[in-house]
Amino acid sequence: MSDVSFLGGGSFGTALGIMLGKKGLDVSIWDRKPSVVEDINIKKENIKYLPNVVIPSNVKAYSDIEHVIKNSKFIVLCVPSHAVREICRKIKGKLRDDQVIINISKGIEQETKKRLSEVIKSELPHNHVVALSGPSHAEEVAMDIPTTAVVTSENMEYAALVQDLFMTSKFRVYTNDDIVGIEIGGAVKNIIALAAGISDGIGYGDNTKAALMTRGMSEIIRIGVKLGGKRETFYGLTGMGDLIVTCTSMHSRNRRAGILIGKGIPMEEACKEIGMVVEGIKACKAFYELKSNLSVPMPITDMLYKVLFQNKDPKYGVYELMTRDRKSEFY
Repeated sequence: MSDVSFLGGGSFGTALGIMLGKKGLDVSIWDRKPSVVEDINIKKENIKYLPNVVIPSNVKAYSDIEHVIKNSKFIVLCVPSHAVREICRKIKGKLRDDQVIINISKGIEQETKKRLSEVIKSELPHNHVVALSGPSHAEEVAMDIPTTAVVTSENMEYAALVQDLFMTSKFRVYTNDDIVGIEIGGAVKNIIALAAGISDGIGYGDNTKAALMTRGMSEIIRIGVKLGGKRETFYGLTGMGDLIVTCTSMHSRNRRAGILIGKGIPMEEACKEIGMVVEGIKACKAFYELKSNLSVPMPITDMLYKVLFQNKDPKYGVYELMTRDRKSEFY
């Protein structure tokens, strides 16, 4: 029996598992890759996704997903956004109603444009769902570097339970009842981080990145409020906080992929070099379609879409952004 199960042995799920293991909880990690399971159990290290970090003995990995979820009170979904529905269907019918689902993925579903908590509830309607988000790179969480995060749910009683679960002296967790704002902020910031990385790859400087982050924040707020989020949420951890860390850190796979694209490397090759899912690419396509249906102006997202999917030269894209019609800073 484990206290917490993690479905997906990626970097962030492993880092959180390590943190809870140090806290004294029994942790199970499921992963589809036998090599990841073997490394965690035998070498006590996730060599593929989180190298050079020792995994506590009370954190164990398995290839049998039913065994992992059987007795856990909390089940953490650690798969990319596009795999959330698939993993929910994999465990559907195998859960008790009192098991709490915690989602740490950031994005929206490409086909339906649903937020991930909506995707989870559509497949697992009897389980309470909590989302955890915020500026929290796995590499730093695993090294006990002070980090803050935020949790949200349609039932805040369960958000408070998850807050208590993850709180440590190095990982401070806040609650926020704006589930729409939390999820949208966490998804759109990846688009802006990818654009910021492209700017770095081209060779532009701090002025350009500051402009992208600030005007990108406007896009996050604009689409987030339109979808029902609260404006103040986007000035918090899941908006401004996550935007800052993702646009400026080399831990950010979105920024690193953007740097490669800005240097002229094709998108597919850039993603292959990163070796993990670059959520900003999927988010850009999804929000480009969504904002068009909602008539929400998102010029950075527009231009990034053209760079990624229509082969627009990034430098010319910046030129077009800079030479648009004059306007006031605030609508």
